[in-house]
Parts: sequence; C-alpha cells; structure tokens
Amino acid sequence: MNKSAPLLLTVSLGLGLAACSQSDTDQQASEPASATTSKSQEMTKDVMPTADLNPFYQDSPLYMQFPAFDKISNAHYAPAFEKGMAENLAEIEAIANNSEPATFENTMVAMEKGGQTLSRVASVFFALSSANTNDDIKALRTDIAPKLSAHSDEILLNAKLFARVKAIHDQLPTLTLDSESERLVKETYKDFIGAGAQLSDANKVTLKALNKELATLTTQFSQNVLEEVNAKAIIVDKVEELAGLSATQIASASEAAKARDLDGKYVLPLLNTSQQPSMSSLENRELRERILNVSQGRGSSGGEYDNRALVSKVFKLRAERAQLLGYDNHAAYQLVSQTAKTTEAVNQRLSTLAPAAVANAKKEVADLQAIVAKQGGDFELAAWDWDFYTEKLRAERYNFDASQLKPYLEMENVLVNGVFYAAEQVFGLTFKERPDLPTYHPDVKVWEVFDADGSTLALFIQDFYARESKRGGAWMNAYVSQSALMGTKPVVANHLNVPKPPAGEPTLLTWDEVNTMFHEFGHALHGMFSDVNYPTFSGTSVPRDFVEYPSQVNEMWADWPQVLGNYAKHYKTGEAMPRELLDKVFASSKFNQGYATTEYLAASLLDQAWHQLTPEQVPSADGVLEFEANALEKAGIKLDQVPPRYRTNYFSHILGGYSAGYYSYIWSEVLDADSVEWFKENGGMKRENGDHFRKTLLSRGGSEDAMTIFRTFRGAEPNIQPLLERKGLTGK
Repeated sequence: MNKSAPLLLTVSLGLGLAACSQSDTDQQASEPASATTSKSQEMTKDVMPTADLNPFYQDSPLYMQFPAFDKISNAHYAPAFEKGMAENLAEIEAIANNSEPATFENTMVAMEKGGQTLSRVASVFFALSSANTNDDIKALRTDIAPKLSAHSDEILLNAKLFARVKAIHDQLPTLTLDSESERLVKETYKDFIGAGAQLSDANKVTLKALNKELATLTTQFSQNVLEEVNAKAIIVDKVEELAGLSATQIASASEAAKARDLDGKYVLPLLNTSQQPSMSSLENRELRERILNVSQGRGSSGGEYDNRALVSKVFKLRAERAQLLGYDNHAAYQLVSQTAKTTEAVNQRLSTLAPAAVANAKKEVADLQAIVAKQGGDFELAAWDWDFYTEKLRAERYNFDASQLKPYLEMENVLVNGVFYAAEQVFGLTFKERPDLPTYHPDVKVWEVFDADGSTLALFIQDFYARESKRGGAWMNAYVSQSALMGTKPVVANHLNVPKPPAGEPTLLTWDEVNTMFHEFGHALHGMFSDVNYPTFSGTSVPRDFVEYPSQVNEMWADWPQVLGNYAKHYKTGEAMPRELLDKVFASSKFNQGYATTEYLAASLLDQAWHQLTPEQVPSADGVLEFEANALEKAGIKLDQVPPRYRTNYFSHILGGYSAGYYSYIWSEVLDADSVEWFKENGGMKRENGDHFRKTLLSRGGSEDAMTIFRTFRGAEPNIQPLLERKGLTGK
C-alpha cells in the first residue's frame, strides 16, 4: 500500500502496524493501565512541549532512529499529529499543483518521501496504544481516528493528484522503470481507484462520512474489548476452588487480586479467545463453566461495553461503502487486493476443510466423553470441559501431561537458545542486547541484530509480559521500516502476553507460547530482511492473506530436533528434556486437531458471513447473536462443544485489520506446510536453504506479486496435501 495515502486508512484505525499470531492470547497482568515507565526512568512529565522539544518533529538522534522513548510524553502526540497532517497535506498540494508534467520522480517518489513527521508519531503512538496504553492515549486515539481518516481521504480523493498518478500509469508502456518502480505506479493507481478516486463529487462526500464514522466506531470497539477484558476478570473467593492449578499460577492469581485491592481473593485474567488457559487444569467444573460463560458473554451482556449495536452498525456501514465503490459486499471489496481475489475462492477453501474438521472434532467428542464416563462423570461433555478432559486423554493416550514441558521452557532460554539460535543456524544472524537504548516499560529489552557478515541488520524490541495496559494477543510492529530510498534500517518489535510470575520465580512457557514466540519472530525476520527501495513495499507490507505465511514457516524450528535440543533444558538443573518426553511431543502433534481446526474455521466463516452481507441484510443489535448462530449452522460447523475461537462481539481481528481476512491464517498455512516440505526435501536446517528463502521471498516485501514470489521460492504452485496431512484431514 502507498505510504502517504492508503497506509493512513489503516493507521487511522490503529491497525497498520501489526502482524499477528493466530494463537492470539489476551493474558492481562496487574500493572496499572497508566504506567508509562522506561527501564531507567519515568517518561517525561506531561507538560505542553515547545516546538524544539517535541521529539517527533525530527528524526530520532538515537542509533538507527530508535524512538527516544525516554523523551516522549503523552503531550507530544497531539501537536505532532496536527503538524504531521498539515505538513503532509502541504506536500501533497505541492505535488498535485506542480506546473511541470507528471513524472515518476516528481509525483511517485515525492509521495514516498512525504509524511515523515506523521509517520514518526503514528508509528510510536499506535504501537504504544496497543503495548502500553493509558487514559490520555485512549482519549487521543478516539479523537485522532476520524481526523486521520479525513486526512487520508484528502489525499486519496484529491482529483489533481489522481490525475498525475493516472498520467504516469497510462505512460507505463513508454517508461523505462525498473520492476519495483513499475509496481509502485500500478499499486498506487489501484489504491486510488479502490479508495474512490473515480467517484462523483457527491459520492466522495458520502464516502468521507462513511470512513470517518467507521474510524470512530472501530476505535470504540477495540477500546471496549480491552476495557471489558479487564473488568470481567474472574474473581475467586477461596483457594480450594483453584484445585488443579500450580502453586505458581495460584500465586499469580493472588498477586492479580492484590493489585485490584482484593486481598485474600484470587483473580484469573481473561484472554482474547473464547476458551481460557486455566480451564485445562481447573478441577472445579462449576468454575470452568463460569469462566467460559463470562468469556463468551463479553460484548453482549449489556452495560457500557456491549458491542452489539456497534458491530451491527460497522457491518452495515462497511457494506454501504463497498456498494458505493462498486462491489457487492465488503468481502468482495477487501479480497480483490488479496491473493484469494474472490469470495468464491475463500468460500470454496473453507467449505472444503470444514466437513473433515468437524468429523474429526466429533470423534474427539466421543473420545472425551469416554474419559468422562471412565472417571465417574455423569454428565454430557460441554465446551467448558473440553480442555480439562483433553489433558486427561493426552495423559492416557501418550502418558503425557503438557505441563511436564514447562520446566524445560524458560522464557529467556527459549528466546536466546531457541529462536535466536535457529535464526543463527538458518540465516547466520547474531544478537547483542542493547540496554543503553531507552524503552517504554521496564520489562522491555532491545537487541541489535547482526548479519552473517557482521554488519548491523536491525534492532529488535522484545516485549513479552502481559499487563493491563497492553491489548491481548501477540503481534509484530515496525517503528522504522527498511527503505533504500530513505536510507533506513528496520527497528521492529515482537509482543506476547505471557503472565508475569511472582518476583523471583522463573517464567515458564506453555508449548503454545513457545510456538507463538517462534511465529512472531517469523514476522520480525520478514521485516528485518526487507531489501526494497520504496517504503510502500517494506517488510510485511504484503497482502493480508500472505503476511502470516513466513511467520508460520518459522514455527517449524520450534520442534526441530537440533533447535529443541539446544533450548529445551530444565531451568534448575540444565538437564536436557528427556528423549521420551520429546517423542511424546512429536507423537501428540496431531492430537486435538479436529477441535483446533474447527474453532478456527468457525471464526473464519463468521467473518465471511458478516462481510458478505448487503446493507439490507445486516441484522440490528438484537439480532446479532441469532445471526451468528444461524451462520454457523448454515456452514455446517456449529458444534456445541466447540465454540468459535472468537465470537462476533469480541472478535477484534475482523473489526480491525483482518476484516473479511481472518481466513488468511489457513490460506497462508497451505503455503507454509508446502514450504516446510521444501526445507525437508532440501536437507532441512542448512544455511543455503535459509539464504534461498531470504533472497527469493523474505527480502522482497511487497515489491513483487505475492504468489509470484512464492513460486520463485518454491519452484512450483502451492500444494494443499502437506496441510491436510499436518491437520490429520486426509482420512488416513
């Protein structure tokens, strides 16, 4: 997407920065939401800045333009946004009104170089509004969203500017541009068309109003989700109710309660997802039921955070906008710029996978029901029982309890001797911590990343602990993007939501958290290896249904024997994870895949069902839950024991950057599974394999067509068979 225009459409929603993990988590710790400290000192006090003191008015003087977090205060954001938008519009007006004929340099390159102040403030503001928010940031985000939407429209709907872009586009056959420059012209032209540049003046006015209202509503939705996930944390009165949790988990629940002035009680934070991690261990069935009911009731239980009216309005407005732009529905509008291209293609892929996934899930229901009966239970398996009895079945079938892994999965060791080690073996990278660079929170670390030749490649920010000031999930963002034109190298960040243990206790990860760490670092590699000229194409600036693919490939190294053997060591003794435990990890890799695939597909199908509606078909607030149930029933994926990974009213992905795009994880996983096969066919963890993957794919960003990049890397069209085998959907 074009940096000086369509990017602002996503930034106006606070979504242009993140590449996420499917296994999003929403663990919330007990730190006050207003905390804005760095490692060594509090952020600058919130006094009105003078022009020469605002750190966003010029490039950061720190190494590689690393943000000067120790100099940034809440009061700097609003004036920097105002100045940035004013500067950017002045630059656009100068380009649009240039008396010289339109050329690639005076139009396309000039736009790429513009908006620097706005980019600096937006990259930090929206990153921290997700990673370390506070009341001032929340208020400004609500205020700035419609302003940024209007600003973007001022650019995209500028008739004179579009005339210059069109003139260059029409001259392409006679121009001698390199392939990346030619693609910049074509993609920018498509961006303008898709944003309404060819609409009548009257319809442009309507479009601007729609964009402004949508920016406000989606910002309110995301804030409601965060506020309610904190407000509805589960409060437990007696420690006996927590039977099944570890001593460390109980201590964390006690600490969380104390932070809320609930001494003597226990608090279990909620995550983004419908199911909650504690339910796999809690023996108290009534408590498990209460947790799931509260989780699934978010956004639809009345009160100030009820999202039903809001989501109904968003889906209706999106449908209206799509039809204004000439599309049948919002999904059709969104998908035209993705690798999928059409709603038919997405529907076909999802419908192909759904029956086998549900069939597997039903077999798993029967297996779990047998365990219930075996242990004397006189009840029918319910959704809140699934994770608990899954662990019982895993232990019986594989003599394996997933909690056995945790002592071997200490967080820093997984990062350094697992994630970093794999990157060293595959790509030749090395890492050095940079405690001299300021951070926005004491738990954050910074690493300098060196290429195989010893030169600096990037800076990497590690932010892994959960806190109330942080949104749920796991994601990557770029503070500085690579660009040869701008002379910049990447500064990228990974965010997880790992519960912080009590002081003095080790941070021991679940296997899912380990996979998520490898996944998010795959996004980071995509950003760090970027080798493009124009900011528009940097790093993860690729179609939404392609962006998860490289990160999913990086998950392969989590259980690669050479890597696992290097990091899976007991946090006390240093003893390697026993071979028999490793074997159980591999043997159980397809275990519970019916459930995992069904809950994901249910959420993906919900996303498509909502976004393939016309404005007239969108139900009112009172009909939101009924529509959701009917959509799942119609798709053949409604299974009482397997709720969707997210329900509509707290489905942040689809009310944000993944609107009509949540299918992209499974779409990308086809490419991922096929790529893993390529690595295995070519000898696995070898530098030449990593160098090929980097050269042909990871370094290309969005500078070429995504599927062309894949075919160049793979040497063939994608094959779905490896994914079916991975998911256990082949019937074998």
